[in-house]
Amino acid sequence: MATGIRDKVAFLGMGCTRFGERWADDPEHLMVEAFNEALEDAGVGREEIGAAWLAVGFDAMHLGPSGIPLAIALRLPNIPVTKVENYCASGTDALRGAVYAVASGACDIALALGVEKLKDTGYGGLPVRTRGTMFDLINVTGSAPGSFAQLAGAYQARHGVSRAELKRAMAHISVKSHANGARNPKAHLRNPITEAQVLNAPLIADPLGLYDCCGVSDGAACAIVTTPEIARALGKRDLVTVKALQIAVSDGWELQGAGWDGSYLHTTRIAARRAYEEAGISDPRRQLSLLEVHDCFSVTELVTMEDLGVSAPGKAVHDVLDGVFDADGAIPCQIDGGLKCFGHPIGASGLRMIYENYLQLLGRAAERQRREAPVFGLSHNLGGMPNQNVSAVAIVGLEGA
Repeated sequence: MATGIRDKVAFLGMGCTRFGERWADDPEHLMVEAFNEALEDAGVGREEIGAAWLAVGFDAMHLGPSGIPLAIALRLPNIPVTKVENYCASGTDALRGAVYAVASGACDIALALGVEKLKDTGYGGLPVRTRGTMFDLINVTGSAPGSFAQLAGAYQARHGVSRAELKRAMAHISVKSHANGARNPKAHLRNPITEAQVLNAPLIADPLGLYDCCGVSDGAACAIVTTPEIARALGKRDLVTVKALQIAVSDGWELQGAGWDGSYLHTTRIAARRAYEEAGISDPRRQLSLLEVHDCFSVTELVTMEDLGVSAPGKAVHDVLDGVFDADGAIPCQIDGGLKCFGHPIGASGLRMIYENYLQLLGRAAERQRREAPVFGLSHNLGGMPNQNVSAVAIVGLEGA
């Protein structure tokens, strides 16, 4: 009977590039930048890595259909390297491969790295990519802002929230993320904004305005993992371990059934429930210390609070406006700026979220360090569109917690 991976895998080291418009750097430079930080943090040599996973969200970088570019860029010693592509959950899915390899005993030390050069696609938003009827089916609404605007409308209708109240809550989320990003030297957007700026910004897809949408960024993030026993033998103390890592993928029910009203993300609820069970968390609002969620749009962050069970149904608007998820609130969310301001290079985002939780748990987050000692950090990715998607939930924490 499956028992899960709780506390079977520890982080030896992590690294993350500065996110932003990295025009002068190709994907290989970004891979090396993130890897070098992770390798130095881990205190091991590359020859000790037994397997690696490369996450990429789009093929616009022309990295090809395998993990060979990662092996060449990092000069990995002829080990197995697997390329992972799973929409915006790609980075977390790559970590899943590395974590499962270590937990199973297939290798002692494994690596996961996510990278993306979205600016090079030439698009102002996410690039349009068609690969047959399934991708067309997922994108029936035509654009990411249009799809998530529909999520906002469905949420309003389901919970009787006024447009004005929803706009105020979304504005609070955006202001919070910009304030957090301003304290993060690796964030793409570091400009504080006001609620008035958000509310008066041009509409992109009603009710989403310009400041309700995350930008387009380049970047990479990396994790090196091993067993707690090996980590301690290498001199590591205060270990951050994986408590849970769960992925749920749409089976078509949202579009093909009659039970979904469009006001929430079905797969997020499933992945969260499984992750809490694996991590032994019964009261996420009380037990979680930090949240990094997939705020591709401000309304997505709001709805995710309910899907993760940290806000009651229909109450996330009030929790947001009450400051529950602010940097000094009960459960800080996007304390590093999130997708909105740290940036969203698709293949790197999941690992970037875990990188922030890792730093916070070890007390190494500098100016943005959470004052109360964190115990558990949750990260959440959402790939695809609200009507068909993949959700990933990872929970990390201090060993023994």
